[in-house]
Amino acid sequence: MTGQPHSGGGEDAQRGGAPLPGAASDRPLIPRQPGRPDVLTFGETMVALRGSGPLKLGGTMQVSIAGAESNVAIGLARLGHDVRWAGAVGEDEAGELVLRTLRAEGIGVSGAATDPGAPTGLLLFEPRLPEVTRVHYYRAGSAGSRLTAGVVERAFAAAPPRVLHLTGITPALSPTAHSAARHALQLAKDHGSLVCLDVNFRARLWTAEQAAGILREWIPYVDVLIASDDELPLCLPEGAAGAGSPDEAGPPDEAGSPDEAGSPGGSHGVDEAQGAEEAEGVEGAHGAEGAQGAESASQGATHGAAATLASQAKLLLDLGVGEVVVKLGADGATAFTHGGSLHQPAKAVRAVDAVGAGDAFVAGYLSALLDDEEPAGCLERAVTTGAFAVASHGDWEGAPTRSELGMLGAPPGTVVR
Repeated sequence: MTGQPHSGGGEDAQRGGAPLPGAASDRPLIPRQPGRPDVLTFGETMVALRGSGPLKLGGTMQVSIAGAESNVAIGLARLGHDVRWAGAVGEDEAGELVLRTLRAEGIGVSGAATDPGAPTGLLLFEPRLPEVTRVHYYRAGSAGSRLTAGVVERAFAAAPPRVLHLTGITPALSPTAHSAARHALQLAKDHGSLVCLDVNFRARLWTAEQAAGILREWIPYVDVLIASDDELPLCLPEGAAGAGSPDEAGPPDEAGSPDEAGSPGGSHGVDEAQGAEEAEGVEGAHGAEGAQGAESASQGATHGAAATLASQAKLLLDLGVGEVVVKLGADGATAFTHGGSLHQPAKAVRAVDAVGAGDAFVAGYLSALLDDEEPAGCLERAVTTGAFAVASHGDWEGAPTRSELGMLGAPPGTVVR
């Protein structure tokens, strides 16, 4: 743990969940020294091409960029924060597009490296069904995967950040990228930067066993841990119940995933809601009695899952993590602190594009944390920014500005003049 604790998480943090036994009410403290950027993040950002149907049929494609870390950076910059991105791109037009886009969003990229010996990575999005998108990667040997510790060293030397944001994607890219991320954790500790880690497990990049081995080593450095409920076991101490065994059908892509279509994540959210509405009128011969039995069983399963999450979060808090934030898809998100736990339901929106919602959630949470919000305020902003992502096309294009955060409360058909 690199940040220092401060008092918080009291009354707000205990609503919606019992205080953790023997817990204190401390939360991580973000350093206040002047001249430090709010957030530094780094990783691979690729050129993204989005089709309108099966790739084999051809057609037009929209050109943009995508990367979990840069998605978070853009979300934070739109909310008015001073953000720096460090990474590596090829000495090519695709790399120029990445840097130009980030600069246009107000993100500092002076710490980024250009690699003349490797191309910028490529990402293809292929929509196949309204709620299903296939993602194809062309990143082997890319400039982003050849990221080195020197890039991170220069970024910290220029201006140590108040917050270092990492994901579990970067260490999976290559041994050098892993070394860069590990060096960043040490630099954050040396400079007193708060560390936020979004697990972002990607089964295409490494196995659960490989991920767990690295993430467990990182936990002592982490102040704010963000994960989906199926990713949390990767961070648990070896030998703990359920440790290192995430749902293998979890998120498939690092730019965001179909699992992230609720406000903080979960593409099944809209379908589940529609299915529930349809089921209310078709109980059939079993009638209300059968429905009540099913509801009781569902409530029991939900209670068991909540108890498991609380137990896992307590293990991580006891290891020194300041806050554990669990994304629950259409069910919202829960934050666990030393003061207790708090649940925030997802925002109801019409789902347009699930990709990038998890990254938008992280941006909202960190933004509120930088604004000294308590857990309730952090979760509220996180599910709001996540909902904007779900309701918009693209990884980051729909990220709201600070003045737009209140728009979700507007009634349907509202025209803002």
